[in-house]
Amino acid sequence: MPEKFDCIVVGAGPAGTACAYELAKAGVNVLLLERGEYPGSKNVMGGVLYRKMMEDIIPEFYKEAPLERPIVEQRFMLMDKESAVTFSYKGLEWGREPYNNFTVLRAKFDQWFAEKAVEQGALLVCETVALECIVEKGRVVGVRTDRPDGEVYADVVVLADGVNSLLAKQLGFHREWRPDEVALAVMEIVKLDKKVIEERFNLEPEQGCTIELLGDATKGILGTGFLYTNKDTLSIGVGTLLSGLIKHKIKPYELLEYVKNHPMIRPYLQGSEPVEYLAHLIPEGGYHSMPKVVGDGVGEGNRA
Repeated sequence: MPEKFDCIVVGAGPAGTACAYELAKAGVNVLLLERGEYPGSKNVMGGVLYRKMMEDIIPEFYKEAPLERPIVEQRFMLMDKESAVTFSYKGLEWGREPYNNFTVLRAKFDQWFAEKAVEQGALLVCETVALECIVEKGRVVGVRTDRPDGEVYADVVVLADGVNSLLAKQLGFHREWRPDEVALAVMEIVKLDKKVIEERFNLEPEQGCTIELLGDATKGILGTGFLYTNKDTLSIGVGTLLSGLIKHKIKPYELLEYVKNHPMIRPYLQGSEPVEYLAHLIPEGGYHSMPKVVGDGVGEGNRA
């Protein structure tokens, strides 16, 4: 690959890819680095993508993107140990173009989005770790990677390597997170027949539903859980402040098993088979913990 670019973007998550897409579209010579085998292989989120923000980048993206289901109903479940109060909004117009939001699986969606950036002219290089920024005379001029050809230079380097950006910490842009500034979210994707999903969630074919879980979903620790419908899988997860897990001495997977086996949730998952387990930190520190980088490390979820 060329030794010098106009811009290097580190991290091919939605924020980094959006940056590379817009730059390449404007004629900038941009390199997009991703440490995973492919974009999305190491990225995690609950799984809901809102149309409006994405359409600002790619109009009518929903006609070709690998989306799971358009969400027509959003439920909120207030849970006790053996009871729950549920309220919801269901809008059938959300099941028609231009839609409102969708469930997505990052392994599929991030690859598609990165390909769109490549179509605009960005160079995507995967399985490449940016070890450190190259600094000359007090200015970042490139990155040093783990590839044999090592150093790559650019006029501008954008750090979009996520909530726990090692490069931002090396440069002094960001400090270590305190346990009360980050949540740890764990989730599992479970396989379930498409028709069974639609029957259990009272959905027409191709429609989707999200359920936000509050209260006993986190055993009294500050946080939330979620249950989202995909095409032929469900995404079930829970997230709490890291400080809460430490204080109550609860392991993340124990909390996930707790919500999966909760009597209000267990019937939705009956007969399903786990296919993937994921975990990720989510910044929750607010304004005063915002580092000077792009991506979900900037502030809170859905702010990238």
